Amino acid sequence: MNSKWDKKVVLFLTTQIISLFGSALVQYAIMWHITLETKSGIMMTVSILCGFLPNFFLSPFAGVWADRYNRKLLIILSDSFIAVTTLITAVVFLSGYEAFWMFFAVMVVRAIGSAAQSPAIGAILPQIVPEDQLTKVNAVNGSLQSFVNLISPMVSGALLTVAEIEVIFFIDVITAAIAVFILMFFLDIPVHAKASVKQTVSYFSDMKAGYHYVKSHDYIKRFFFYSAFFLIFAAPAAFLTPLQVTRTFGEDVWRLTAIEIVFSVGMMLGGLLMASWTGFKNKFHTMVLANVIFGAGTFALGIMPNFWVYLFFMAVIGVAMPMFNTPSMVILQQKVEGDYLGRVFGVMSMLASVMMPLGMLVFGPLADFMPIEYLLFGTGILIILLSFFMWSDKILLEAGKPVHTES
Repeated sequence: MNSKWDKKVVLFLTTQIISLFGSALVQYAIMWHITLETKSGIMMTVSILCGFLPNFFLSPFAGVWADRYNRKLLIILSDSFIAVTTLITAVVFLSGYEAFWMFFAVMVVRAIGSAAQSPAIGAILPQIVPEDQLTKVNAVNGSLQSFVNLISPMVSGALLTVAEIEVIFFIDVITAAIAVFILMFFLDIPVHAKASVKQTVSYFSDMKAGYHYVKSHDYIKRFFFYSAFFLIFAAPAAFLTPLQVTRTFGEDVWRLTAIEIVFSVGMMLGGLLMASWTGFKNKFHTMVLANVIFGAGTFALGIMPNFWVYLFFMAVIGVAMPMFNTPSMVILQQKVEGDYLGRVFGVMSMLASVMMPLGMLVFGPLADFMPIEYLLFGTGILIILLSFFMWSDKILLEAGKPVHTES
């Protein structure tokens, strides 16, 4: 293993994990506050729209930025933007002004920063990781993120019992500052080829070229098509389970913490599984299997009357996520030309940011008129059916074949 790229990867992943920890603390604190204070599917839908829609509108621009400009600098600027606005919010809260709408405003601002950096993060890894190590590095990254998501709800819950929410905001500012400092002064990532030369093509021509690239590659179009339906069907499992637990099993904070913890444990185990196994030779086979597991787990959440068994299936769903995300990321990182990676990841981010809220526009209001169990039961079946359609898609099966033998 080349120690030079290895050290760069360790430093880069360290910055992402430190930044993620602070962000996760804020995310859980706000989510629980809205869930416990309102117990409303509509309010949950509003909060989700605040967190996702900015991503949808900004992702096409962010994808072009990631291809035209220094990707490391984009990550630094977006982290700094989030940190400064979070600091301002914390100071306002500390001064005694705390309105409910400000929680939604915080989610919007954080979504803007996340949208700006997401394509850059996805595109920067192939610059510092050898192609045959991408699966392992993406899987390890997923496991580290899952570990952070494992401990952050416990830390967030503990902090909320002894301190006000603005304390968590200040912690997020500190973690973001540390991540930015490491990126700026300790990590040297060469500027990719397109960003190192003077741009001769207009900004919107670059954006148009990115969409043309997606349209002209059938495997990307089909992957995005199936992903769109999956994201819609996955919305109840992703966003309504805290509300389901509150209504069905009890309003205890520890129950909300428990579902986040077991989901994160499942994701961590799934990431470790992918790092050691790396999946089937055809990456798309691994993705289809993950879809079936996710669908079966969602179905189970809709019929389980026992909370402890419910937690088991929540962990199963967590295991399925890295099994899908890791090979899907690697397929794009290996097959998409480097100069287009940012824009392709931008389109993927835009898709993810609009489809789940679109699903919530349907399932969120329905959750106020029917048991959430019905929604989970139905969408679990639809996800399993979708998996069979994916399995029969010859173009995606061809795209999933190995580029070469992975070490």
